[in-house]
Amino acid sequence: MKAIFFCMVIMVLLLGGCDSENVAENISENVVDVSENVAKPAKLKIVATVTPHAEILEYIQQDLKEKGVEIEIIDAPDYNMPNRALADKEADANFFQHVPYLTQQINDFGYEIESLVGIHIEPMGFYSKKISSLSELRDGAVISVPNDPSNEARALVILHNNGIIQLDDPKNPQATKINIASNPKNIKIEEIDAAMLSRTLDDVDGSVINSNYAMEATPRLVPTKDAIVIESAQDNPYVNLVAIRKGDAEKPEFKILKEVMTSDKVRQFLLDKYDGAVVPAF
Repeated sequence: MKAIFFCMVIMVLLLGGCDSENVAENISENVVDVSENVAKPAKLKIVATVTPHAEILEYIQQDLKEKGVEIEIIDAPDYNMPNRALADKEADANFFQHVPYLTQQINDFGYEIESLVGIHIEPMGFYSKKISSLSELRDGAVISVPNDPSNEARALVILHNNGIIQLDDPKNPQATKINIASNPKNIKIEEIDAAMLSRTLDDVDGSVINSNYAMEATPRLVPTKDAIVIESAQDNPYVNLVAIRKGDAEKPEFKILKEVMTSDKVRQFLLDKYDGAVVPAF
């Protein structure tokens, strides 16, 4: 006990011998400056289909990081998961869909999400392993198309515009096979999940496939070379966009995301890498 008391006395005497200025200096020298750590990089989880969406995000990942935004890219297994994940706050943005699809999803599910910016157009095409021209389609031929409403309508319009069928209203964005008014070759339409269409090519006479899934096919399909017919990119309403939750557009990290994704660097990347299969829309 005497030893403890002696140590306490010595400490008091030592402290008493220091003036307030020295104490302040000692404290300031030992305080860690955390001011530089306050503004941490923003982190965004973005759900994207692999081609070309995730590829585009990977291309700009370092540019975003240099501007203070780190992104985690989550592969989308289908067209249904990304908007649900965004609405449920399991992701901060998604990049996979075009404007009509987003509109339909909002109408169907009441999602509080919106477009941040349109990035590109992927012209949809008609592919076949059995014919090289639409004129070769046999009577009763089977054609597979996407089974989601907006993309099915888009596929049917391609067939309509090329004289294979006639729709009752080609401007109907929700047209399905029941809207076929004339079908002189008795074409059978099979509605298939968009991600699976390329796998049906061995079993059907032809398929209308979204360019992103065409480019993911094995072997890879090059839309501008392998498609028998392909839709025009001009005046095309099917602009692929980055979607976010409503109210997030003014946040700094989303402003940076928009700026980087619509840069001249990204425009040139799309033109160089995809050979017309992915067309800039900004």
